Amino acid sequence: METTTNFQTKKRPFAVVMRVIGLIVGGVVLAGIFAFIFGYFVMLLWNWLMPDIFGLTEINYWQAFGIIILARLIFGILGGHKKPNDDHHHHKMNFKNWVKNGVPPWRHKKPQNFRKWKYYNDFWNEEGKESFDKYIKSKEENDEKE
Repeated sequence: METTTNFQTKKRPFAVVMRVIGLIVGGVVLAGIFAFIFGYFVMLLWNWLMPDIFGLTEINYWQAFGIIILARLIFGILGGHKKPNDDHHHHKMNFKNWVKNGVPPWRHKKPQNFRKWKYYNDFWNEEGKESFDKYIKSKEENDEKE
């Protein structure tokens, strides 16, 4: 029978701390690489489009990076902030219900049952056209009275 000590079965706190530090440093490095690449693409797009379309001068990498920062300051970090009493009605994303019900959280209506549409042409031919003509006739009569 083999025995193990507490040291072998538990994670060492030093290793956990080092892993967290490594993840933070890696995240900062990846963010820097992404910022460099994004600034480079902004520079390329600007130099490709703006001089021909608007007659503007070409820019260098640091000017493109400054344009990105300026756009973030003007337009907000994540597209602006909404006031709590805003007129727009926003739903929280509840992905558990989305998976359970199969309906995205921003969808207000239940999905239509399209199997019923196979009877549409029969309805229109039998009752729909006649009902629609009666409706139009009643609307025209109401308009003449007014």
